[in-house]
Amino acid sequence: MGMTALTLTLLYAGDAGGAWHTPWYAVFPVLCTGVLLAATAGFARYTVRRRRSAIKASRENTEAPASTSGSQAMR
Repeated sequence: MGMTALTLTLLYAGDAGGAWHTPWYAVFPVLCTGVLLAATAGFARYTVRRRRSAIKASRENTEAPASTSGSQAMR
């Protein structure tokens, strides 16, 4: 999202400086693309973290319990 904001800033700064002409509606495709890319990156990161935690949890559950002597007090 930061790169999208920077791109839009540069587009309209160039227009204000007279280097080129940027139409007013140019914000929509650039902004939608930036939001879509940010959402895709966030979803990919969420999927990777979820998978890693599931793998870690399955490895932790395969070992013996901490104590099998029954010395834990049940309340």
